[in-house]
Amino acid sequence: MNTYQKVEVLLESLAEKQAMQTIVRMDKDRARDSVLTAEIRQALADIDVEFAGKEEAASEGISDLESVIKAETIGIGETVKGDKLYAVFNKPRITWDAKGLTGYAVAHPEVAAFRKTGTPSVSIRMTPRK
Repeated sequence: MNTYQKVEVLLESLAEKQAMQTIVRMDKDRARDSVLTAEIRQALADIDVEFAGKEEAASEGISDLESVIKAETIGIGETVKGDKLYAVFNKPRITWDAKGLTGYAVAHPEVAAFRKTGTPSVSIRMTPRK
């Protein structure tokens, strides 16, 4: 078995474990639901309705305030520390046109000394359904 095939087998094993995890979670939810009486379900629904407006009111303006804080912090150019929160300033990232510089390095090989290659990374995603 080559390395590619080994990874395929490992991915299948991971998918099976994730499916089992989902089944266990669903079984747990079903078991919880089975002990809830109609009265408790209604009480929970009433609580959801009661708190929906309160949750909305509590979150109102947060996004706008965050935007103002971010803009002001960028204007200051440094981290601002409050009693409970920080507005952490990060310097802008510097990026280069890798394709353009690679072409430039052909004519100017001394530039290649400044090239750094990072380590590869992998993200695991669901396969698109066919």
